[in-house]
Amino acid sequence: MGIIFEEKASGTKRDGRTELQKVLSVLGEGDALVVTRLDRLGRSMRDLANIAHEIEQAGAHLKVIEQSVDTSTAAGRAFYGMLAVFAAFETDVRRERQLEGIAMAKREGIYVGGKPRLDRQRVQELSSQDLGPAAIARELGMARSSVYRLLEEAGGRQSKQARSRQCRAA
Repeated sequence: MGIIFEEKASGTKRDGRTELQKVLSVLGEGDALVVTRLDRLGRSMRDLANIAHEIEQAGAHLKVIEQSVDTSTAAGRAFYGMLAVFAAFETDVRRERQLEGIAMAKREGIYVGGKPRLDRQRVQELSSQDLGPAAIARELGMARSSVYRLLEEAGGRQSKQARSRQCRAA
């Protein structure tokens, strides 16, 4: 039995996948990286190709359980390549369908976008009560930088950077 690494992050992007980075860093000669499905490892051709290359450079190989892939053989490497193409294709088709669905919903007036996350009006109200940006941020549970940005957009208080730029310009 080997070491088990469990990733919670999506396989769509490689950024932020700390467990994948850990497992790739510990692979050595003769090791096998075992995953349940290829799309759990990655969904873009580039990521899958890079991961396969890193595994090969470490002297290890990849086993994909559900698709019966083992890159320790020539046939397994060829099958891996074909599955990588299909995984990327599936991701692209899903993205296209999602965008088509959103466009259709917008045309029909059903989709109006996400719920606004920042309460601009409440920020203005609290600012008019002479609360500072830090106090407003605490009150509304938002980042202080967001409060500064909203106040600047509304022509209210300015951030330290904006005041500093004005002082330097004068």
